[in-house]
Amino acid sequence: MIGAFIVASPQTAPAEAATANSAYVMAYFRESPNGSGNSNNVHLAVSKDALEWTALNDNAPILVPTLGTKGIRDPFLFRLQDGSWVMTATDLKNENFGAANPSIHIWTSPDLVNWSSDRLLNINSANPNSFTWAPAIFWDPARAQYGITFSASPTGGPFGTILVVYTSDFVTTTAPVTFFDNNGQGGVIDSDVQTDINGVNYLYYRSPAPNQTGLMGARSSSLTPGSFTPYTTGLYQGGCVEAPTVVRSLSDPNSWWLWGDNYCPNNKFNVWQGSVTTGSWTPLSQRNFTAPIGSKHNSIQPITSTEYNGLTTKYGQSSSTRLKSSNFPDRYVRHQGGAARIDAFPFDPQQDSQWKIVPGLADPSAVSFESVNFPGQYLRHSNFSVVLNANDGSAGFAADATFKKVAGLSDPSWSSFQSYNYPTRYLRHRDFSLRIDPLSSSEYADATFRLVP
Repeated sequence: MIGAFIVASPQTAPAEAATANSAYVMAYFRESPNGSGNSNNVHLAVSKDALEWTALNDNAPILVPTLGTKGIRDPFLFRLQDGSWVMTATDLKNENFGAANPSIHIWTSPDLVNWSSDRLLNINSANPNSFTWAPAIFWDPARAQYGITFSASPTGGPFGTILVVYTSDFVTTTAPVTFFDNNGQGGVIDSDVQTDINGVNYLYYRSPAPNQTGLMGARSSSLTPGSFTPYTTGLYQGGCVEAPTVVRSLSDPNSWWLWGDNYCPNNKFNVWQGSVTTGSWTPLSQRNFTAPIGSKHNSIQPITSTEYNGLTTKYGQSSSTRLKSSNFPDRYVRHQGGAARIDAFPFDPQQDSQWKIVPGLADPSAVSFESVNFPGQYLRHSNFSVVLNANDGSAGFAADATFKKVAGLSDPSWSSFQSYNYPTRYLRHRDFSLRIDPLSSSEYADATFRLVP
């Protein structure tokens, strides 16, 4: 980390680098159902398509807060007008969500690799009894300032209102005003503002108000606070969804994705594909996207190839792999009580589903699966059931724990795994337990997996 504070001049034009964007970066924090995987720090991941993500730094933190509560939630990353970056986040470490707190965290960076030290920015002292959640940033060209939207309960206003402050330097701000309060109903939290899409501005938010449960969109021809009008119905895929993140495709500017953070069960994202201009969205199968393990309340921005390469060179990527089921894409191969099975994520310990794919114990041109949280133990078949056992050094164990990776039987872009010593049998799930079996074509999907970080 570097100590200098870097911020763009609001008078400069948008960075030319944005026209060369070719990948994406995600900021997030981490949680798990029982809390064992929690990390109230800033994590980063990269992707070439905004759907399949690889955690940087082996999913360890990139930025660790040192001020305030010394914990963060809801990190938001934004490219400034000169091409540099600002990261902001809620100042909250524990689950005292309603605690009054006027400040947010701020970090800045010229390149996503070298970061300033942590700073607190007070944006909500006008509402001394309010929380200050989920700060997000947009550029307002009419003001030549950055808007910071955030969720709050303003004095004299409805519970759950999106407020906004304006800043030129992320050191001082204007007093907060109401940006959107759902026509006085309140009950709205979390915001993502997309500006000047064919002359229209869009606000996505979470609204629990009656008949509007889920993520919703509002739009306005201006960025004037109070000018946004809802234009979508609630988007909902079950559970409890919040934290909308709107992402534009780099290959098709008319195509968009909408990410939502599902918090019951915790650690599960919903994704839709559609059009921000029409507000028409179609749910995506989990077969088509994979978030970093344990990731929560994300923020996604496009980046250049130089930035992508800088991030992966500096931080490295994931050293472990998960196996996602083709026909049950919410389920991953994991060990539990010594048995191997596929279970729906999220679960704890998260590491039960993480593997080191190593050269095959019996044939280095094949592969073996070593447990991350039980190193030295491998998936092997025993009476054709797959279990996790410690390597005893025998030739028989090595053969039982070795598999030949082949093109996916039901989808050649995925993978299947042929038993080394029973080559007519493949790794497959049956009743969610893992086995090696000979297969009919109707069972090929049971034996097809995607390797994901």
